[in-house]
Amino acid sequence: MIEQIVNNDSILSIIIRANFCKDGIEFFTPDTFCQQLGYMNRAKGYLIEPHVHNIIKREVFLTQEVLFIKSGKVRIDYYDEDKIYLESKIVTNGDVIILAKGGHGFYMLEQSEIIEVKQGPYCGESEKTRFKSLINDDSQLIFKN
Repeated sequence: MIEQIVNNDSILSIIIRANFCKDGIEFFTPDTFCQQLGYMNRAKGYLIEPHVHNIIKREVFLTQEVLFIKSGKVRIDYYDEDKIYLESKIVTNGDVIILAKGGHGFYMLEQSEIIEVKQGPYCGESEKTRFKSLINDDSQLIFKN
């Protein structure tokens, strides 16, 4: 299953649930994203020909992250670019998330292992603006389907 978190026609995040399965190849991100996220399911004996990637100059203006939930249970809180809380999602073992735009925070509902992939080089704390969670208690959480 694929879930998109959208605000004002902008994709903030895409969640690929652990149970997603289909034959072939599918990319979930638009070609314009600076981080591309795809899925492959190929039969035994399928060959991807050897290749190298050509040097191409790209400009990246926004850090996009991909998270692999190796184990555990995590609540992701989504915010718009003005730091206004929008909604929350729960992700668990095997789920993959791309965080493309807007703000986000995480709350570990269980002991969790997460693998993160993002563009480099790392620029330190200047890459992000931290802000306080605007959620005072769980009754304020919004879970959308």
